[in-house]
Amino acid sequence: MNPITHFLVGWVALERTVVARRDKALICLAGVVPDLDGLGLLVDAANRALSRPETNCYQDWHRLIAHGLPAALAFALLAVALARDRGRVALFAFVAVHLHLLCDLLGSRGTTAEDIWPIWYLSPLTMSPVWSWSGQWPLVGWQNMLISIALIGLTCWRAMNHGYSLVSLFSTRADRVFVETLRRWRS
Repeated sequence: MNPITHFLVGWVALERTVVARRDKALICLAGVVPDLDGLGLLVDAANRALSRPETNCYQDWHRLIAHGLPAALAFALLAVALARDRGRVALFAFVAVHLHLLCDLLGSRGTTAEDIWPIWYLSPLTMSPVWSWSGQWPLVGWQNMLISIALIGLTCWRAMNHGYSLVSLFSTRADRVFVETLRRWRS
């Protein structure tokens, strides 16, 4: 799934587990940080743009560095260092990473049915166990689009009913405007 969908999954599933805005942000970010190992895509693009020798950092490193238990533990420890409610944030940051892995296991296939993207759960320490699912739907499939739309809808519904949204992670003032706008549209 794409990083925005991972963020929305973290928000919808876990934001109510903590109170502090910073803690909510840490948990939601933990659901996205496994995709940091996909930044090799930028290196590959920069090398092509600068006429440097071709690299394949994205394909070589994505899903190998940050998509497993070692990274989940590291992200949970980092979140603890920055959190207010340390125990809850550690637990739910760990859960958020695993939600990311589950989402990727379900819907991150490439363009063909054979292009399954597995999860090497203990990487980069070892390449086993490997998790994969033959029914994995495409990254750009209708399933992921439908899930993203449903998460956006649920996020907006919760914002109207609870008086705050994920926009609050960035700006409380912008969040008030956003929530009031949603409430006006509803009525």
